[in-house]
Amino acid sequence: MNTVIERTPALRSKLPAVGTTIFTVMSTLALEKSAVNLGQGFPDFECDPQLVNAVTKAMTRGLNQYPPMAGVPVLREAISAKLLKLHGRAYNADTELTVTAGATQAIITAILAVVHPGDEVIVLEPCYDSYVPNIELAGGVVVRVPLTPGTFRPDFDKIAGAITPSTRAIVVNSPHNPSATVWTEADMLKLQEILTPTDVLLISDEVYEHMVFDADKGHIHQSATRFPGLAARAFIVSSFGKTYHVTGWKVGFVAAPAALTTEFRKVHQFNVFTVNTPVQYGLASYMTNEQAYLGLPAFYQRKRDLFRAGLANTRFKLLPSEGSYFQCVDISDVSDLNEAEFCTWLTSEIGVAAIPLSAFYGNGFDQRVVRFCFAKKDDTLKAALTRLAKL
Repeated sequence: MNTVIERTPALRSKLPAVGTTIFTVMSTLALEKSAVNLGQGFPDFECDPQLVNAVTKAMTRGLNQYPPMAGVPVLREAISAKLLKLHGRAYNADTELTVTAGATQAIITAILAVVHPGDEVIVLEPCYDSYVPNIELAGGVVVRVPLTPGTFRPDFDKIAGAITPSTRAIVVNSPHNPSATVWTEADMLKLQEILTPTDVLLISDEVYEHMVFDADKGHIHQSATRFPGLAARAFIVSSFGKTYHVTGWKVGFVAAPAALTTEFRKVHQFNVFTVNTPVQYGLASYMTNEQAYLGLPAFYQRKRDLFRAGLANTRFKLLPSEGSYFQCVDISDVSDLNEAEFCTWLTSEIGVAAIPLSAFYGNGFDQRVVRFCFAKKDDTLKAALTRLAKL
């Protein structure tokens, strides 16, 4: 009898530079040290019970089998109505809207649909950590353009200078993770001006669309849907998980012109095919409660203001928090450690977890800035602030 030798074949990694994410590393350390975790970006409070009830009703009605590949019609129609009311652009629910398994799946699907080997894709650093691996999996070439250090505003001269005949797409994120900056109308108009003479596509990551603060100063979310020259070339990405405090449900959507949606769905049907049926029906029902998203800016602005007031009693230098649920601080007056070392020390010795901004740069650029998440219960934020007051 022949002896069977167990041997796992060696692989050539498609993502050789990818390891465990900083979010997992810091969350693991926070758990080990019993630290208040303001690192990873998700709420520690419950969603509206009415949303859970809406999903439960869909389940008990027997809506538990495969839905249409693009998403249940009633949800796509609700999304279309919302986009028209908020931004003035009509998307056809049948041909221009697709329900996705979260925004991360939406982004990689858009990239796989349009990026061919050798195509260049511009990302603006610091950027969300899925963008670069997505482009690499598609065989694309990542072109990194830095946002202005310190202010994190777009440098349009650098963006224009990065566009070549090989540029296939640019990924833009506003409100921005990790910096909490928000693009203005002038910013979007300038981007439209730059892209108009090109065939460059836009992937507009708008998952924090309902978290733009200081409305009394005229601040609103400038969705790419509002600008015809951008909307005509854009995949607009959003997230129900962020909007309704249910990040674990992993449901989002993409709005795009019919020609782009056709290609998007070709990939979508073969990487997830479709998305959780009862959750889609529950979301469609819950969307009739417009206040659930229209009230979100005030909800998070109160948390932002509470957190910033507490941080004002520390030696941190507060950077603006214009949108999203993040607050960045400059640590220069607190420590001589670099960002990553400081976050490890802060978690271990002070008992509060944060994320170094260097983790959002390909070259690990360190500008002495770290990010906190304030999408937490008031008691959680107050507990963190009590510990941070020791600094």
